[in-house]
Amino acid sequence: MADSDSNGDRTAQHIITIGASAGGVETLVQLVKCLPADLDAAVFIVVHFPARATSVLPSILNRVKTLPAQHAIDGMAIKSQQIYIAQPDYHLIIERDRVRLSHDARENGHRPAIDALFRSAAYTYGQRIIGVILTGTLDDGAAGLLTIKARGGYAIVQDPEEAMFPGMPLNAIKAVEVDAILPVQDIADRLCERVKLPIPDPPLRKPMSEVMPQDDQWVAQEKHAIEQGKRSGYASAFTCPDCGGVLWELTDHNMMRYRCHVGHAYSIESLLSEKDDSLERALWTANRAMEEKAALARRMATQARKSNHPMSEVQFSERAEEAEKHADVLKQVLLQQIELKAQIEEGRSALS
Repeated sequence: MADSDSNGDRTAQHIITIGASAGGVETLVQLVKCLPADLDAAVFIVVHFPARATSVLPSILNRVKTLPAQHAIDGMAIKSQQIYIAQPDYHLIIERDRVRLSHDARENGHRPAIDALFRSAAYTYGQRIIGVILTGTLDDGAAGLLTIKARGGYAIVQDPEEAMFPGMPLNAIKAVEVDAILPVQDIADRLCERVKLPIPDPPLRKPMSEVMPQDDQWVAQEKHAIEQGKRSGYASAFTCPDCGGVLWELTDHNMMRYRCHVGHAYSIESLLSEKDDSLERALWTANRAMEEKAALARRMATQARKSNHPMSEVQFSERAEEAEKHADVLKQVLLQQIELKAQIEEGRSALS
């Protein structure tokens, strides 16, 4: 039975962490609708929202009238029978009996990131954690779910055949020996079953900072070694899509990921997606520069003609034609890149 504080609110003993992305709002409504109002657990939810977006997810979930939902506030006490939702542009972190909001670097291109929530929960509550991955693209949450399993927690993944976007469930299943792959209705039933089980381990007494993996310290040491002229076998040939810094290869429970010294973190699939986006942006920038160069050369050719400088007019016209040809080539490469990306996504959907 959960303990009560002076206000009569019950301190959470079981912690449920849920991650979702594309299609997540609709799926979460289905899930919360199936949960009882007296569920003896605190529920934490991360959905990928743009940094400047306004999240109305608490209002949407409160319409279901089961568990009350609210945006997490830094320092808020963790209580049973409550849903805590990550705010846009803040990582949602769990400490012992407290909620923390962090503006640390994005992970897998996201803030809030599912991995950040899952990892902090796993290292704080160990076997008391139930991690759930719902619909979404790419693989945010897979590394965090792996940490939950490594710390003795329970891992559930939405059935990819039911998910609106099966990418996140499929990647979680590939990376983790999950305990259950279920449709949403059955996920709700399984959660109810799990929270009725005896509490498996006493609260950890060490602060999270002492038990969390110190990636930042490790990367700082590697960076210092390179600055001193020492060779590092872990610095990759890749640069961070966010800040342009060196990315270090890290292996966490046999799962490879990348992290720069600022703190931006990527799985392989997320890094590949970010590189695709960076390439597309660079090509569009180059295309625009070439088109502007052609327009400027045409303008100079017109000016030369008005000034009765025929040789200059010819030179500027030739430069304009050359720039237009280069812009055309870049546009063709861009269109091929976009088409290839679409084909890859179609192939993934077909495989799922």
